[in-house]
Amino acid sequence: MRRATAEQRSTGAVREEAAREEVGREEPVREEPVRFSGVREVVRYNWPLYAAGCLAAGAGLALSHRLPRPAAALARAGAAAAAALLTSSTAATWWVYDRSELRTFDWLEELLPAGPGEHLVLSSGLDEAGRPVAARWPQHPQTVVDLYDPALMTEGSIRRARRHVPPAPRTLPGRPDHLPAATGTTDTVLAVFAAHELRRTGDRHELFAECARVLRPGGRLVLVEHLRDAANTAVYGPGAQHFFPRRTWLRAAAGAGLHLVAQRRIGGLVTAFVFAAPPATTAATAAALTSDSPAPTGKRLAP
Repeated sequence: MRRATAEQRSTGAVREEAAREEVGREEPVREEPVRFSGVREVVRYNWPLYAAGCLAAGAGLALSHRLPRPAAALARAGAAAAAALLTSSTAATWWVYDRSELRTFDWLEELLPAGPGEHLVLSSGLDEAGRPVAARWPQHPQTVVDLYDPALMTEGSIRRARRHVPPAPRTLPGRPDHLPAATGTTDTVLAVFAAHELRRTGDRHELFAECARVLRPGGRLVLVEHLRDAANTAVYGPGAQHFFPRRTWLRAAAGAGLHLVAQRRIGGLVTAFVFAAPPATTAATAAALTSDSPAPTGKRLAP
C-alpha cells in the first residue's frame, strides 16, 4: 500500500511538472507595458523642487501665526500661492503623462499614417519614445541616439532620471552637430522631450541642421515639447520658463531648411510639430544653385 502511494505521488509529481511546463509554453511572461514616466516618476526626478514648494507653503503658514497682521497676510498669501502651484503642476503632470493620449502614441499614428519608416529616436538622457515606437512599428528599423552630455546638461533631474532609466544597450552616442547616420538615409527623426535640454541656441540650430542632413527628401522631423505659452505658464508657473516658445522651434527649423507641415496639441499642454525636408527636386535644385559659379568669359583684359 505504501509502495503504491509512493508511485502515485511520483506519477502525480511528473504530471504536475509537465503541466507547469505546458502552462509556461502557452502563457509566456508578459513584459511590463511601456509608457511615459507618470507623475510618480516626475516627482522622483524633481523632488528638490517639490520639497522646496512644500517647505515654502508650510513656512509661510507657520510664520503667519507669529507675524503682525499685514505681514501675516502676506505670509498666508505666499503659502497659498505655493500650495496652489504645487497642486496645479502635479495635477497637470498627472493628466498629461498618466491619463492623456500622449502615452498611447495614437497621435503619432495620426501624424505619420504610414509609420516612421527607418527612423532615429533622439534622447537627452531619458529615452521614453524608443521602446513604445518599436513595439508599435516592429518592422520599421530604429536607431536610438543619446545626446546626453553631463558637462552641458547639469540639472539634477536629468542625472536622477538617467540613473533610474539607463540607456538601452544598443543606444548610440551623438552630439547636436553629429548624428550617427549617413546623409539622406532616414525617413523620420523623433525628438520627444529631447531638444529643450539643449539650452544653447547654437546647439539647437546644429541639431536641426543635422536632422535635415540625415533625412531623405521629404522626410519628417517630429518634435514634441511643452511650450512656454499661456496654458503651460498657468499650471507650471515659473517652471514654464524651462520650456521654449513656439517661435524658437520654428526659427530653428527654418534655418535648417525644414518647413512645418503639421501641428497637434496633446493633452492640452504638449505640442507635436512635424517638419518636412524639401522634396527631391527642390533639394537637387538648391544643391545645383549652391554649387554653380560664374562661368569664365574667355576674354582677357588688355594691360
